[in-house]
Amino acid sequence: MTDIQTALHFLKTQTWIDLSHDVNDNIPYFSSFSPMTEKTVTTVKEDGFYAKEYSLVTQYGTHVDAPSHFYEPGRNVDQLTLKELVLPLCVIHKEKEVAANNDYAVTLADLLQFEEENGRIPAGCFMAFSSGWSERWNNHEQFYNRDAEGEAHTPGWSLEALKFLHEERDVLAIGHETLDTDSAADTRQNGGLVGELYWLSQDKYQVEVMNNLSRLPATGGAIIIGLPKIQAAPGFNARVFAVVPEE
Repeated sequence: MTDIQTALHFLKTQTWIDLSHDVNDNIPYFSSFSPMTEKTVTTVKEDGFYAKEYSLVTQYGTHVDAPSHFYEPGRNVDQLTLKELVLPLCVIHKEKEVAANNDYAVTLADLLQFEEENGRIPAGCFMAFSSGWSERWNNHEQFYNRDAEGEAHTPGWSLEALKFLHEERDVLAIGHETLDTDSAADTRQNGGLVGELYWLSQDKYQVEVMNNLSRLPATGGAIIIGLPKIQAAPGFNARVFAVVPEE
């Protein structure tokens, strides 16, 4: 076998974890959008083959936000390179903190503590924020987590953490389990998604609405992102998975 085939054989002996949610018309979605629709176009019985037509917004379910989603000169999904879609994986686990404070935002101190425990965050990696929020997926009320006044309370990344990941560690991409990069509290305080704008303006991408992050080790894994090559798309639903050392 070649070195590549040997490496692939080894990888298949490790643990593979799906980081994407199933996609249908009854999942949480951003308030400006609409649920997916579908219709059957042909059937095996009547036409000899089965085909369906789907209509969904680019940011739906587990999805990639390309830089152009917030940054007009930024790249679209078809312009992301193949090597950007297969990356070393780091995961910061803050499930307990988020359970205690639904508005929790990952701080610079959190990242420095992560490095004390796990070593320096490597350049070119994918950094994921495991909040435990995906456990709320099947309960829309809990996932949106709005209070009596209709204000959401969801976790996210602080701007200082994102600046550190880009400017000090050159992390290539980030991911999280919620619909937004910023915590809902920070979004209200700052008058918008300043963290998301900052990150995408660096011509870097992110993956939102991730699943099963709590199953991942802090370091030692790799992430693979399957993404349609749709020309000029600012994002799209993605099949994302991790390969981690055997459990």
